[in-house]
Amino acid sequence: MQLGLDFTLVEELVAGVDEVGRGPLCGAVVTAAVILDPQRPIIGLNDSKKLSEARRDRLFEEIQEKALAWCIARAEVEEIDRLNILHATMLAMQRAVAGLSVTPRLALIDGNRCPKLAVPSAPVVQGDSRVPAIAAASILAKVSRDREMQVLDQRYPGYGIAVHKGYPTPMHLEALQRLGPTPIHRRSFAPVRRLLEGEI
Repeated sequence: MQLGLDFTLVEELVAGVDEVGRGPLCGAVVTAAVILDPQRPIIGLNDSKKLSEARRDRLFEEIQEKALAWCIARAEVEEIDRLNILHATMLAMQRAVAGLSVTPRLALIDGNRCPKLAVPSAPVVQGDSRVPAIAAASILAKVSRDREMQVLDQRYPGYGIAVHKGYPTPMHLEALQRLGPTPIHRRSFAPVRRLLEGEI
């Protein structure tokens, strides 16, 4: 169910939901849902992309400590290839909200659409810059995924995954052509699909 309401008026038991990893050629899409505690404010929340890595890491720990509830969820590469990235992202968001230890009264979703949820929801364009709970979710999702990319870089050396986090940078595309796709690459994404089809 979706509601058209002024989200700035709602302060308690609101879950912010965001995702990281729709654009990369490899790895899972990671989402997070966060219900902040009005009695334990967190200073400096913002869109994770606007924060330094050190600041994100500090806020990652503080959010987990102070939030009323939080959950990090994901959709795997196989689900992305089977469902497409949009539907896989919606699935991961559903998992994040369902995994909260406290049921929110409202879920605010970053972007212009909402997954189907068991609670009321509303989309918020540029929500990670406008809604603290969404900003908190963006931080949890980004730090979690970035750390996973560090691990995958060790498992699949030569692609520069720790540097570009799976996005289609020139470094990544060159490594793909030279080394070929790995099991963590999304086969439905055009650069990988073309390689597998022998078009490059």
